[in-house]
Amino acid sequence: MRSPLLYIHNFFAPQRPAGAFGLIVQKEVGDHIRSWRFIVMLLVILFTFAGTLYASLTNLGKSVGNLNDPDHVYLYLKLLTTSDGALPTFHIFLSFLGPLLGIALGFDAINSEKNNGTLVRLLAQPVYRDNLLLAKFYAALLLVGTLFLSLVLLMIGAGLLLTGVPMEASEFFRILAFTLLSVIYVGCWLSLSIGLSVVFRHAATSAITAIGIWLFFTIFYQIIINVAASALLPDPGSLAEEQAIAYNNLFMSFLRIAPSQLYTDAATTLLMPSIRSLGPLSMEQMAGAIPSPLPLKESLMIVWPQVTGLLAVTTLCFAGSYYFFMRREIRT
Repeated sequence: MRSPLLYIHNFFAPQRPAGAFGLIVQKEVGDHIRSWRFIVMLLVILFTFAGTLYASLTNLGKSVGNLNDPDHVYLYLKLLTTSDGALPTFHIFLSFLGPLLGIALGFDAINSEKNNGTLVRLLAQPVYRDNLLLAKFYAALLLVGTLFLSLVLLMIGAGLLLTGVPMEASEFFRILAFTLLSVIYVGCWLSLSIGLSVVFRHAATSAITAIGIWLFFTIFYQIIINVAASALLPDPGSLAEEQAIAYNNLFMSFLRIAPSQLYTDAATTLLMPSIRSLGPLSMEQMAGAIPSPLPLKESLMIVWPQVTGLLAVTTLCFAGSYYFFMRREIRT
């Protein structure tokens, strides 16, 4: 009769592929936590969060007391959307810092292992290639999700201590949806940076390429679209109402190719329940409309195209990483 300890050993043995996946995740999480780049990004995000939270608490009385604002009853959402004018809101900062966090966690995921000679020894063990790639992506995304969830819980706790106002259920679920959206947004850039680490041999090359792509979509892409629209499309002021709406919809469709625009639209809709549409509305659609907050289900239906767009980009980048990694020669 076999000893029970033998069954326990066989179950948790690192030679099993499933156990190897968990061990790689633990190793990657530990490496990220101990790395200086993650510590620096963590401090930047924490200081940004603290600054925006202080600005929101300072101006919270003005926002909640404004009866003309249909969102004035959502106190905890105001903590994420209210600003004193000197600092942008937290989700605007996150649209800028989130890609840097994803790039920092993934730009050397594969090429550093190959340059250090550890990739050959690692794959010499009974570890599947796809498990290795997936474990690196999952570990970084787990760390990002834990960070954002901790910040959200810290914000809720600070609001409870300083205001004493209980949180509504709709506010809580909206904030959770915003947290999940932020994780997906960072995961989009994380999958891109991991793919570049597979394609390029040196970590510096993959990092510079990822930052260049981020700068293009964050700064230059909108400038290019504006210049092209002003040169090729007619002046919206000289068009009829239906033509002007079609013109604006076409313009916004091109802008929403950028992941940052998708994230900003979705985050704004989730954190501001009074937003009823992400595009222009005609006078017939606005006639008789009463400014009031939308239910969470309606807001989720509005942002669903943006969420699926971010998921599609993340899946496409990870699929490209998987394809090139599975076809790459690992032997030194």
